[in-house]
Amino acid sequence: MSNERREEAKTLLSRTSYPLFPIKQFPFSPSNEDIINFAKQIRRDIILSTYAAGSGHPGGSLSSADLLSVLFLDVMRHRSNDPKWVDRDYIIFSKGHVSPLLYSLLSETGYFPRELLATFRDFASPLQGHPSNLWLESVEVSTGSLGQGLSVGVGLALALKKKQSDQRVYVLCGDGESQEGQIWEAVMSAAHYRLNHLTLIYDYNNLEIDGWVEDVMGVAPVKEKFEAFNWHVIETDGHSIPAIREAFSTSQRATERPSVLVARTIKGKGVSFMENQADWHGKAPNKEQMQQALEEIDKEDLNHKC
Repeated sequence: MSNERREEAKTLLSRTSYPLFPIKQFPFSPSNEDIINFAKQIRRDIILSTYAAGSGHPGGSLSSADLLSVLFLDVMRHRSNDPKWVDRDYIIFSKGHVSPLLYSLLSETGYFPRELLATFRDFASPLQGHPSNLWLESVEVSTGSLGQGLSVGVGLALALKKKQSDQRVYVLCGDGESQEGQIWEAVMSAAHYRLNHLTLIYDYNNLEIDGWVEDVMGVAPVKEKFEAFNWHVIETDGHSIPAIREAFSTSQRATERPSVLVARTIKGKGVSFMENQADWHGKAPNKEQMQQALEEIDKEDLNHKC
């Protein structure tokens, strides 16, 4: 993509103070307002990084933004000044195509400067189109081939259990991704080994690249499927910060079973022309769309999230 777009994105990224929180160790008991404002910045970053690259996956990144904002600020133990801290919790983006979300989260919690987001998908950038731990130390697992991340999470959680560690493993999965058979093999294994330190974040936006999930290959009833595999199921509004916080808290109290947050979300959340549109699964905004998206994000009514 042209250097002009990248330079424009870099300028716009610099207009918000950085870092949002002058800390390096998480979680830190943020207020709901802290998380809401953080999620707004994450959405700005997603729009600008995909605009800079001229490609990427904004729709699913936006739908998971509130869920992962709560996780990174209020739930998961991690240190941005020590990415390989031995006592950290783990996050695996099984739907690796939503890398704009992952990179924005890492940037806004201090792992690297925000301006680096303007290099997204550049051939020489550590911010590749799908996350690679060969390119970026803070990426736990290279992902992108759908259906595989939960299996890695199960193996990691099992190893931690055998070590009698209290570290937790979180895996972000898409609903379309759960059409992959490997997901359900991993679900069965996690229940068999009673991996109560494993939490799956199931982004149920009901859209995938080819259209509505139920039209392509139906996955419903999701709750009942996980319950049949003996998982602890927590259904939640994936855009209500208090509800998400309570859902994570409930998952941490589970014993003898893995947990799944079945989160009802909206693909493209926060940008009117992207919401519930399969087209925005994997394309970038042009300049006019980028400007409109930023305006809508800045003006978003946040009262419903409290």
